[in-house]
Amino acid sequence: MDEEDPRLLGSRCTSCGTYFFPRETFFCRNPACDGRTFDEVPLSRRGRVWSWTTNHYAPPPPYVAPEPFVPYTVAAVELAEEQLVVLGQLADGVDPASLTTGAEVELTLGTLFEDETAAHMVWKWAPV
Repeated sequence: MDEEDPRLLGSRCTSCGTYFFPRETFFCRNPACDGRTFDEVPLSRRGRVWSWTTNHYAPPPPYVAPEPFVPYTVAAVELAEEQLVVLGQLADGVDPASLTTGAEVELTLGTLFEDETAAHMVWKWAPV
């Protein structure tokens, strides 16, 4: 991911134009299409909050949870152009109580966890 202009990479069916995330490589998931070829495409950086929830439990491995575990919020964000909903954590420091359905958010990069070898990055959603 480019830190200046981070984008998620998805795919678009060359037969029907349906977008997918994560990328599809075998067959079109649109039940009305039998396409089997896809273009890799960068997805929109901005979308609108469709829903969100705060996780108060640590996910199972391989997720690396901080000690002690800190609850985090996951947002479902609708990308209008792609007609697709993408899940991602809310950016650090954003109060989930400030979220509203339909609020515009933007893709940003954040640290998922750090170990001895590197900081492992992940996409997150931040209010615009």
